[in-house]
Amino acid sequence: MRADRGNDAMRGRFRIGDDLVVELAETFRLMSDPTRLKIILACRDAPAAVNEMAEKLGISPSLVSHHLRLLRAARLLQADRRGRQVFYVVGDEHIRSMLADMVDHISEEEAAKGEA
Repeated sequence: MRADRGNDAMRGRFRIGDDLVVELAETFRLMSDPTRLKIILACRDAPAAVNEMAEKLGISPSLVSHHLRLLRAARLLQADRRGRQVFYVVGDEHIRSMLADMVDHISEEEAAKGEA
């Protein structure tokens, strides 16, 4: 399912099908939960284990596991088993790049507010 970029790409716009819009909206819905977003950010630059994330975020390992199941199903995170532990990481460069861009965007807004 690719975006139909046609002539609209020349104007910086593109059209996507309804099924892709629904999938995109679901992805953003998953990332809109602050706990899930913290989990994704914790896995952005380096693999992290469930217990490590639970301790860092101050929530139970079972709650972390619940969120990880949803994030893996949406292909936002990938799992890598090492012995008895499973480590999670943002394995897709598109996701990592989008998160970095959004963090930069919000940081710029915060800096502009501080200057005003």
